[in-house]
Amino acid sequence: MTVDNRGPVSFDLIERNIDSHARAGVLHTPHGDVLTPVFCPVGTQATVKTLSPRDLEELGPRLILSNTYHLYLRPGAELIARQGGLHQFMRWNRAILTDSGGFQVFSLKALRKLDDDGATFRSHIDGSEHRFTPEKVVEIQELLGSDIAMVLDECAEPHDYAYNVEAIRRTHLWAERCSKAHTRPDQAMFGIVQGGIFPDLRTESARVLMGMDFPGYAIGGLSVGESKRDMHNILDVLAPLLPEHKPRYLMGVGSPEDLVEGVWRGVDMFDCVLPTRLARNGTVLTPRGRLNLRNAANTEDSRPILEGCGCYTCQNFTRAYLRHLLITKEILGLHLNTIHNIHFMLQMMRDIRQAILEHRFAAYRAEFWADYRVVDEQVRTENKAAYKRHRQASGR
Repeated sequence: MTVDNRGPVSFDLIERNIDSHARAGVLHTPHGDVLTPVFCPVGTQATVKTLSPRDLEELGPRLILSNTYHLYLRPGAELIARQGGLHQFMRWNRAILTDSGGFQVFSLKALRKLDDDGATFRSHIDGSEHRFTPEKVVEIQELLGSDIAMVLDECAEPHDYAYNVEAIRRTHLWAERCSKAHTRPDQAMFGIVQGGIFPDLRTESARVLMGMDFPGYAIGGLSVGESKRDMHNILDVLAPLLPEHKPRYLMGVGSPEDLVEGVWRGVDMFDCVLPTRLARNGTVLTPRGRLNLRNAANTEDSRPILEGCGCYTCQNFTRAYLRHLLITKEILGLHLNTIHNIHFMLQMMRDIRQAILEHRFAAYRAEFWADYRVVDEQVRTENKAAYKRHRQASGR
């Protein structure tokens, strides 16, 4: 077991698998321990959409994510601080991670301008102009009082080499300033590795940030337009480089297939809006892939979404009823779908962690790909071929 006891957040590495970079650990935070690998539901505006804190407590996540950019605009970090901080404001007593707003600024594109001092952007709400500097982003997150804060980074278009050279230079400059500005003793700040799809830039970014000795390292700038193969390649590059005794966080990535492949490549933490967004659009997750409840085939289907699922939705309601709620635009349908999707993701991570602890994650991965259907069938075909070769090589 490897232990890092530095600062308010520390990480115990409990188990590693010899046939992959998969790992299981415990992330210690001021608001409780988080078992890794972990999926973090996204509560962008201090709420996981359609779910109450009581719902979340019953579902059992140990860590959720909130959004610095959105909370800065509404209701404002100062107001949240006056209300006792983000935990008190949203009545959530477990751990919270806040991003820096860098990705949201990146996504604004025509509405933002970057320089070495920071980012000027216009609000997507009313067009008003705002300025994020590294120091400002640290100040906002300290007011929010999250357990884990993120440095301000520049998320670049993944395929443009020259742009990424400049973006990592600025990301490293901002990371150093964030580190110097950060003073809250009960909050940890993670660095963010950037560099697009380019292994040499990712390697350089990891090296520079490790020199700053952050308590954890995020991998940013993925799932922003690159192929799954490119994403996996970058994770393969970073797995042996990032410090073994510190948590690794893949930002904004979290479909079921991404969880399996990310964990295989040494990722400890994930977050993504996908499960809640799909739920609100009538799509639910199963071990065989996505199920669209709006389809007419579900009109008289008396089965639950998933036989044997322990979530409240599957224990009490049929596909026919859930489809009825969607067709009639009843809010309850969005709520019940979200309960199922979050339960599915959390249970999947519990199963993955147990498989790692029992040294059978390679078999779990192979079984997952034997049944699961992804949106991009080419990805599934490529992965099945790779896993077949792996099993043949290992005698399995």
